[in-house]
Amino acid sequence: MSIGETLAEERQRAGLSVTQVSLQTRIRETVVRSMEADDFSACGGNFYARGHIRSISRVIGIDPEPLVAEFDAAHGGAPQPVSAVSAFEPEQPIAFRERRSPNWTAAMALALALVVVYGIVQVVGHGGGGERRTARQVAGTPAPSASSAAPAAPKSSAPVAEAPRTKVEVRVEAKRATWLNVQGDKGKSLFSGMLREGDQKSFTAEKKVRLVIGVGGSVNLTVNGKDLGSPGKGKGVQRLTFDRGDPQSA
Repeated sequence: MSIGETLAEERQRAGLSVTQVSLQTRIRETVVRSMEADDFSACGGNFYARGHIRSISRVIGIDPEPLVAEFDAAHGGAPQPVSAVSAFEPEQPIAFRERRSPNWTAAMALALALVVVYGIVQVVGHGGGGERRTARQVAGTPAPSASSAAPAAPKSSAPVAEAPRTKVEVRVEAKRATWLNVQGDKGKSLFSGMLREGDQKSFTAEKKVRLVIGVGGSVNLTVNGKDLGSPGKGKGVQRLTFDRGDPQSA
């Protein structure tokens, strides 16, 4: 019997279907059926065909080696082992550069040449050490002094501009018990709750600070370092907004 006939007959004798063999070996059913028909082209090559023969043989309970030997005889023989030397030896020899020691003689000659060139530049640049005079001095006109060469810049009496603020700072001091809600940028909650008499709170934000005070005149406010006193005295709920400029309520 051929290899495929042997695999099919022993599978049936083991009471296994093609689907069961496929599930246990993880070989597609179409490949198993092709192998049982002696068509090994679907295996993807002789190497994989040998592996499939061994996997199926183990599942159906037979020795795979006689079938593998028969397959090798029919398909050009088993692959020859490759020695480690031939596997790792490059086809072309690799040339390694020999590391050379530094040429100190050339380096010293270059340094000496640089010193000589520097000395020549110094001598030529100073004109041999002779005295230099300007065209004004030759004509008999004294050169202008440093004090009279350029008029002194007038002193500015304008005040120095104050640097812009980078955040809003609000300080709250409770004169009596009141409810307070504070929000920062994009409605971020900074505080919400009751203040008792004498409580002090400080809040900062990048652009704006919004306050809702339960009772007008119940707190003292200091915004960006400026005392605003007690806004809304004698009135009800106070809604105030402050930015980085001068304290402004809205």
